[in-house]
Amino acid sequence: MENEKENTMDTSVKIPGDGDTHAQTGSSYNRKSELKAFDDTKAGVKGLVDAGLTRIPKIFIHDKLNLGKSGSADSNITIPIIDLAGVRKEAILHAEIVSQVKNACQKWGFFQVINHGIPESILDKMIDGIRRFHEQETEVKKRFYNRNYQTSKVLYNSNFDLHVAPAANWRDSLSCVMAPNPPDPEELPDVCRDIIVDYTKMAKELAFILFELISEALGLSPNQLKDMSCAEGLFCVCHYYPACPEPELTMGTSSHADSSFLTLLLQDHIGGLQILHENQWVDVTPIPGGLVVNLGDMLQLISNDKFKSVNHRVLAKNVGPRISVACFFRPQFQTEDSSRLYGPMKELLSEENPPIYGETTTKEFMTHSFSIGLDGTSALDYFKL
Repeated sequence: MENEKENTMDTSVKIPGDGDTHAQTGSSYNRKSELKAFDDTKAGVKGLVDAGLTRIPKIFIHDKLNLGKSGSADSNITIPIIDLAGVRKEAILHAEIVSQVKNACQKWGFFQVINHGIPESILDKMIDGIRRFHEQETEVKKRFYNRNYQTSKVLYNSNFDLHVAPAANWRDSLSCVMAPNPPDPEELPDVCRDIIVDYTKMAKELAFILFELISEALGLSPNQLKDMSCAEGLFCVCHYYPACPEPELTMGTSSHADSSFLTLLLQDHIGGLQILHENQWVDVTPIPGGLVVNLGDMLQLISNDKFKSVNHRVLAKNVGPRISVACFFRPQFQTEDSSRLYGPMKELLSEENPPIYGETTTKEFMTHSFSIGLDGTSALDYFKL
């Protein structure tokens, strides 16, 4: 009942009720035990919502949370929108698009693309497929519940950094390694198997175009980044953000920068994604049929800070669920390319522009990034010379 001191859920996690405060001090609160109890349910945040809670568990409360003010609400600041129609057909148009990409990568680290070649019907089916996966019975999803990113190609959980982050985020995720060595189709959830295969195939084709444009924007040959295997690995993470009863106390996703070379994001109409631009949070407003593109830390490293990977976050909302699908392009743990060394590209270096970072492998970089979680700390700092 709402006014009882505790609500004990079917999932065995005890949640403070409306009649209780969130604060628990001294021996009455054991964060480690509460994290384990939540994780052991294998029901995720969706399980908490299904249980009807009206106060969020303490493990999700972000201390000193300052949501700040969104710049876009005041001044019509929006990230660049780039139309890719005709990108490979007309030389003048192609050069203009490269110029737009260069500007976006230098000043924003984010942009949206339209007329990118993936039909809107496929985007809609992908959103619907991920919704159907997360809204299945818990017992069906449990067989995918796993935290071993080193060896598993398909896994579902809540918060990859649950046990290391200062506070948990209000979301669940289905993750799939889709390239270069995809899982057997039978390993993918049958409720969204076909659309995951179809969408990620198209996303990879689009990524090849984007890497060509970014390579040219750096003043390099179109194939340079592809030849460096930047586009070979594809890690697809499908997020589900349930409506939150106390969105002012938690986050959908904490402030962070991606560890990838490039991220391609499909988001539904609800919104909530923000990027940090010139010290203010700017909304990334969903565009029907559009996709969000952002640079990751590995691209900032190899470009020697010429192009930027910027912090972004997702607000928790009292409406939902919000669905998003992030395709991270980077070599995977399970491949030989994960041991390839990456450092600032020699073509971009000079006496006036010496290397800022040392060489590293994507495996080392991602391992470090995973170890610090989504706490707003830059993984790049560790690799600076």
